[in-house]
Amino acid sequence: MPISTLTALSPVDGRYADKAETLRPYFSEHGLIRQRVRVEALWLKHLAQQPELRELSGLDAQTTVVLDALAANLSVNDAEEVKSIERTTNHDVKAVEYFVKSRLDATSWGKAHREFVHFACTSEDINNLSYALMLKDAREQVLLPRVDALIERLRAMAKQHASVPMMSRTHGQPATPTTLGKELANVVYRLQRQRTTLGAVVISGKINGAVGNYNAHVVAYPHIDWLSVGKRFVESLNLHCNLYTTQIEPHDWMAEYFDALSRIDTVLIDFCRDAWGYISLGYFKQRVVAGEVGSSTMPHKVNPIDFENAEGNLGLANALLGFLSEKLPISRWQRDLTDSTVLRNVGVAVSHAFVAWRAIERGLDRIDIDTARLEQDLNSNWELLAEPIQTVMRRYGVENAYEQLKELTRGQRVDGPAMRAFIEKLALPDEARTELLKLTPMNYIGFAEKLAREV
Repeated sequence: MPISTLTALSPVDGRYADKAETLRPYFSEHGLIRQRVRVEALWLKHLAQQPELRELSGLDAQTTVVLDALAANLSVNDAEEVKSIERTTNHDVKAVEYFVKSRLDATSWGKAHREFVHFACTSEDINNLSYALMLKDAREQVLLPRVDALIERLRAMAKQHASVPMMSRTHGQPATPTTLGKELANVVYRLQRQRTTLGAVVISGKINGAVGNYNAHVVAYPHIDWLSVGKRFVESLNLHCNLYTTQIEPHDWMAEYFDALSRIDTVLIDFCRDAWGYISLGYFKQRVVAGEVGSSTMPHKVNPIDFENAEGNLGLANALLGFLSEKLPISRWQRDLTDSTVLRNVGVAVSHAFVAWRAIERGLDRIDIDTARLEQDLNSNWELLAEPIQTVMRRYGVENAYEQLKELTRGQRVDGPAMRAFIEKLALPDEARTELLKLTPMNYIGFAEKLAREV
């Protein structure tokens, strides 16, 4: 059966294929092979630039062009060629080595020095740098820009609705008013913190041989400072060089990366659930899309499908990210291969998060604020003013302030006239009483508007 969006096993390559398309260049098999070829080509070029390696002197312009081309881009056809070689070698990194050698045969210098491809490397030297570059490029070119765009979208909404009063619901019950903008500002602030954490994760790599000690390097060229040579190479890729590894770079930074990404997702799960709830309450109205069906049997329904889709994909992403974070830093002795198959699912985890972020954007595109519904809830719950009234009573030493308001309001609705009548009877200074009489559920919002505008 040919592979298509209909026959793919994973929804990332099936139902959500168009949503995850942006990540294919980074996390697909082609993306991995592209980075492996890049590392192999740049490692040879780096070695040829070391004056102590006299055997590699004389790197010419023609070969430099070949190496730079291999490092800059790898076509799908080139990747197919690598996979064809792998069918014989049954080893993916060795197939990359043979592919690079075949390209070097086009120049006299390359053909003469082809055995220096993959020089003193273990496969993990190539792999750890390749995955580091994949995750680094995806973070900088796709993930952070998308999170930034979502943050700015929510920030704009927070400012736009900064002064729109809304009844809070602590424990699901009517509670002290806030503003819609302030609630969105809370999400913005949380997302910004976690975005900063993700952006600050230091991505590491190593190129120090079979068990991390440059053993073969030292035997072949005992007088070369391989620690410096390796460090300069890793840093030339804009990665941090980890000198203390076994055969594998221990993936601690990956755990930090996935944990940071997971926390972004967790904030967004919280937001999706609140958005779903506000749609249910009627605070958010969903725009009707022509031709769209909400229910197969109930024609009237307009379901909050984008926020539901996002919540599901975020949960799935976090389950995978949590496993990656827990598993990858653990290895047996100097090396085992359990990380190899796990790493191939990095793109799946990231893609589910990315699909969810896009679903949230669609959900935001389809909602309007129903200010009349917000006002209705506030005006139906004057008992919300029990908190400020009893607080002012406490200030002026009125006994049993809390208990008096509890008797008036607990478990029952109080309208405006009843609340004002209660205030009129209080033994308070005239100025304090006058200020309390000005209070309504609509204007009892504290610094909510200010905080929303300053986020």
